[in-house]
Amino acid sequence: MRTIERWEKEDGLQDQRKLIKRIPINKLTQEQRDMVISTANNVNYRDLPPCKIVPLLADEGKYIASESTFYRVLRAENQLAHRQLSRPAKHRRPQAYEANGPNQVWSWDISYLPTRVAGLYFYLYIIVDIYSRKIVGFSVHEQELASHAANLITQACLDEDLSREQLVLHSDNGVPMKGATMLATLEKLGVVPSFSRPSVSDDNPYSEALFRTAKYHPSFPMLDKFGAILDARQWSEKFVCWYNNEHLHSALKFVTPHQRHTGLDKEIRAKRHQVYQLAKEQHPERWSGNTRNWSLPDIVTLNPNKKNKQECTAASNDAELLISIESTAS
Repeated sequence: MRTIERWEKEDGLQDQRKLIKRIPINKLTQEQRDMVISTANNVNYRDLPPCKIVPLLADEGKYIASESTFYRVLRAENQLAHRQLSRPAKHRRPQAYEANGPNQVWSWDISYLPTRVAGLYFYLYIIVDIYSRKIVGFSVHEQELASHAANLITQACLDEDLSREQLVLHSDNGVPMKGATMLATLEKLGVVPSFSRPSVSDDNPYSEALFRTAKYHPSFPMLDKFGAILDARQWSEKFVCWYNNEHLHSALKFVTPHQRHTGLDKEIRAKRHQVYQLAKEQHPERWSGNTRNWSLPDIVTLNPNKKNKQECTAASNDAELLISIESTAS
């Protein structure tokens, strides 16, 4: 404190600490820095990181600098990059696909169903429509095989009466997803395949969210587990029926996937909007702003980029305005 008071006096001394330039005693000379760079770029070490160069130099009875010094010097020279010829593969974000109606973009995946035998699982295959969130196909098997997936997608396309070049099917990079049988089936059906980046679960969010809903459903046998594959198939059938026809989906403004898939949700949401508008007219003091937003975006995008997100937000606002106009006109 006394030092600060002394500096603040008119004739006081100025603080010189920031102006002092100290040179560390152990600072490398330019010759030593050049030696570090030339050693790192030597034909014997150019494909190795400093953590391996320093021990090898020690094996030869040489010490040029520490490992951290090698890293610091190479970083200053913009040479601290991947030093091997086999660089890691770069995976771009998968292409964004848009759906403005059902049966345009599907997502599918496989999840484990635990059994009473430790280390043994059944496999639940599920296909979900990203627009309506409806489960359009499911099956339970004892193995993960591309042939099981091919049969499931074929049956789902028949059930939904799809035509060629109508559907995009998204999945992760698992063996059943990229198996020759599966890819040949997709080509035969005219379905466009789409794949996530390796080890990136966010590229397949709809399937991941669906499996979480399944595993946290009250009927899921978390403790008792499944005794036989028939038990797993019966539970899966009941879950799919509940999910499609009874589950009020939070992402769909609490309508069921079946209602969204068939278009019944529009009338339901418009009616809800009218109810809220009438309630606001009768008791305006209970609302400080607009009533609850029951609108849904007209376009759902798989793996959207920034531009897609902005367009989806604008579409959602337009949908809300349209519902308001229709309810007012009626």
